[in-house]
Amino acid sequence: MRYGYWLPVFGGWLRNVEDEAMEASWEYVKRLARRSEQIGYDLTLVAELNLNDIKGVEAPSLDAWSTAAALAAVTERLELMVAVRPTFHNPALLAKQAANIDHIGGGGRLSLNVVSSWWASEAAMYGVHFERHDDRYARTSEWLEVVDRAWKEDHFSYEGKFYKVSDTVLRPKPLTRPRPVIYAGGESEAAKELIAEKCDAYVMHGDPPERVREKVADMSARRERLGLGPLKFGVAGYTIVRDSEEEARAELGRITDVHQSAAGYDNYQQWLAGTQLERRVSLEDYSVSNRGLRSGLVGTPEQVAARVGEFEDAGVDLLLLQCSPQLEEMERFAAQVIAPRDTRLAANG
Repeated sequence: MRYGYWLPVFGGWLRNVEDEAMEASWEYVKRLARRSEQIGYDLTLVAELNLNDIKGVEAPSLDAWSTAAALAAVTERLELMVAVRPTFHNPALLAKQAANIDHIGGGGRLSLNVVSSWWASEAAMYGVHFERHDDRYARTSEWLEVVDRAWKEDHFSYEGKFYKVSDTVLRPKPLTRPRPVIYAGGESEAAKELIAEKCDAYVMHGDPPERVREKVADMSARRERLGLGPLKFGVAGYTIVRDSEEEARAELGRITDVHQSAAGYDNYQQWLAGTQLERRVSLEDYSVSNRGLRSGLVGTPEQVAARVGEFEDAGVDLLLLQCSPQLEEMERFAAQVIAPRDTRLAANG
């Protein structure tokens, strides 16, 4: 199992807790990233939004791509999975930018998390055209074609409905071969077909291991029908690790005390309207983003470690974790779950 975490570019993950003691600042995320690779984390996901959908649009949020470039220069082994929304980025220019960051990091540490835009009012504020759901995936398909070819070829041309490039040259190419890993998620039919055809890894919202197992089987079958190699699989989860189950449940109660007047509630409603999720989303899911609580990573160290094992048995390669306050809780998870579990696995061969 690989362990990743969401970089707190929004200053926290809890819509019901105003101050999580994890400010949206370069100094905080730099400290967090450097420490994380020392204690057993493999990857950080840098989300991309120009507005803060957790704490409200007036709250600060960090830019994904400049933050990723800076982190590439001050970390040594951490993979930087940077979210990118095709509607906000010309594909050939983004391919150039990503290749440069791959070189800054020394190769093998830059990957993309391709996300279709969902926030209509954010797009309007930043002057970006906002498309209907399936149209966004059609655009993303063309976008991925241009990025992939820019990374692998020179003097290529492409003309589609959304993009046209002529005799494109990109040098230097990424150090990572055959290309930086492309992750993507989505639960609509359009999303799953696109990911199976053109991506390398499928990332899922939080769900119990038995449901995740079904998704892994479905996406693996789609991939096999296309005659392509296996996908990697990641799943989101929010962690609460405590010495007793009672303490863990008390913390769960604190963070899910839902107030519908919270600053991020309107943004959350726009997200629901702009997606095609497979399941009804509850107000508890509103409390923690990406359905993180449904993964069930709440309890004692032994209970959480057992749950990690269930995800591994279901075919998951990567856990994408959120916690709060992030630095302190990541230290706890590393010391009480990652390190002991790795020791047990090594002892068992």
